Amino acid sequence: MCGICGFVGDGGPEALAAMNAALARRGPDGEGRFCDAPAGVHLAHRRLAIIDPEGGAQPMATADGTLVVSYNGEIYNHLELRRELAAQGHRFVSDHSDTEILLHGWREWGRDLPSHLNGMWAFALYDKPRGLLFCSRDRFGKKPFFYAARPGFFAFSSELGSLMAHPRLADRAVSRASLRKYFAYGFIPAPNALYAGTHKLPGGCNLLLEVRDPTPQVHRWWTFRLEPDQRLLEAPRPAVAGRILELLDAAVARRLMSDVPLGIFLSGGVDSSAITALAARHDPGIRAFSIGFDDPAFDESAKSREAAAALGVSRHEARLTLETARGLMPEIIGRLDEPMGDVSLIPTALLCRETRRHVTVALGGDGADELFAGYDPFRAVRAATWYSRLVPRPVHRALTLLAARLPVGHGYMAASFKINRFLRGLSVPPRLCNPVWLGPLDPGEVAELFAEKIDPEDLYSEAIAVYESCQSPDMIDRTMEFYTRLYLQDDILVKTDRAGMMHSLEVRAPFLDIELVDYVRTLPAGLKYHRGITKYILKKALEAVLPASIIYRKKQGFGVPIGRWLAAGALPMGTASPVEADLDAAAIASRIRQHQTGRADHRLFLWNLWVLRHMDLGGGRLAL
Repeated sequence: MCGICGFVGDGGPEALAAMNAALARRGPDGEGRFCDAPAGVHLAHRRLAIIDPEGGAQPMATADGTLVVSYNGEIYNHLELRRELAAQGHRFVSDHSDTEILLHGWREWGRDLPSHLNGMWAFALYDKPRGLLFCSRDRFGKKPFFYAARPGFFAFSSELGSLMAHPRLADRAVSRASLRKYFAYGFIPAPNALYAGTHKLPGGCNLLLEVRDPTPQVHRWWTFRLEPDQRLLEAPRPAVAGRILELLDAAVARRLMSDVPLGIFLSGGVDSSAITALAARHDPGIRAFSIGFDDPAFDESAKSREAAAALGVSRHEARLTLETARGLMPEIIGRLDEPMGDVSLIPTALLCRETRRHVTVALGGDGADELFAGYDPFRAVRAATWYSRLVPRPVHRALTLLAARLPVGHGYMAASFKINRFLRGLSVPPRLCNPVWLGPLDPGEVAELFAEKIDPEDLYSEAIAVYESCQSPDMIDRTMEFYTRLYLQDDILVKTDRAGMMHSLEVRAPFLDIELVDYVRTLPAGLKYHRGITKYILKKALEAVLPASIIYRKKQGFGVPIGRWLAAGALPMGTASPVEADLDAAAIASRIRQHQTGRADHRLFLWNLWVLRHMDLGGGRLAL
């Protein structure tokens, strides 16, 4: 886990140094820079040394100096690829650096290089003889890559703040379209980014440019697609479950590769417990890390304690009061360079902080809920189908009005919150229901906030594209593709990356191993959500390694009582951000008042607004 940045065109060593300095937390173990002044190519790197600490310094060049790479990530099959490339005549200089695989892999496979990799990455590779800069991002977008292009100029970085440190990009005008999407989704989906003229390279994409004319060309090289094989519904369940366990075990084993101390996040839920159980098979001395809160409604420490005892692993627990967590929130949010409305960022950042006191790498359970239909909305999908068939629209509108009068509850996934979310998702066409279920505001509310007409087709263009490209007619499959292609990439993985990098901790996700993913893509929805059981086939697979009390316990998210804090004034909203100058102040004030008086539950919108108000936007205004 590192930080990368660079540019082609205007700028010199001072600009590169400023960009790289902004990435210091991502790489505290060293930095490096490369400059080809005649070509105007500048690359830099901040290193968190994980593999081959002595021989993996970057930017790394081939022995003849014709190829140079700046890379962030881990390639888990690098030893196999090294043997394969060596057999083709490539000569390696480092002892076992995975970075060097990219240089020789580019020489051998060219633009097909990413398809050979199993891991997480974002890199920029300079081919000096051909005058090309080749950039790539891993399949799911685990490693970030921001970029901006101007006439005769191109710049990139692992973080938006670092990118904007280049003097050519000093104008921090906030993109109006991106801000609308932020309030619609709760995150800014790729390729959009916060500032006008900046972009995120989507996961599974490459970017190629000629340095003499640095106009980026983006090409998609991989897309997550469900291709359910209905014959597997008739296959023996033990055989399917056994194959999942075999692939997950191999994925965990690959991610135990490290030259520095490594541990595991353990919440006590089925996903983290599965990773812990399998990791302990390969390394019985591995340590698990958990965080506990004083409020029992949001505390999972008893579950993680039970799981650690059942699996025989040592466990380190950090105990925090919710007041302590609340006090640290401005600091955590202040470190973001792009807003995200996932409140679980707070406990995740605190967990990463405590874990980093002991290890440099941690394994987590990200990806299981998306791949195996683990979220609550998957339960709602089947009910929504019947509801839409049986309930006339006038009755639906009446029920929506009645639900809005339910007493507001601020507990974890309170009944009133779930009922109102369910009904609002059914108030829009099916292709919009997932983002509307999830997001802080619906299309009408976004229009009210921005005091302008909103086209839902544009507002939710990314979700609509996923819905319409899904090859399966099953709404469970369409929902899985939404959560995997959008929510996972632009919320879950962003949250984990930012929380880890705030504390120089690398976090790995075994569930996103490509060999496991390629098998899971073929499983029909009926094996994932079965008779009301979420993650059904995964849970059957884990019966071989986990007690039933862990596998089938009620799911609990990783959260804090944000709704209650906002209602009680314990989390002051703060002063308006400069970007709010063009928003409807009366609409904002009304929502704050309604939430604080208990007349409505606006926790998601208010939290998204709170994040925006507590970020350092560098004086950015809202672009016209």
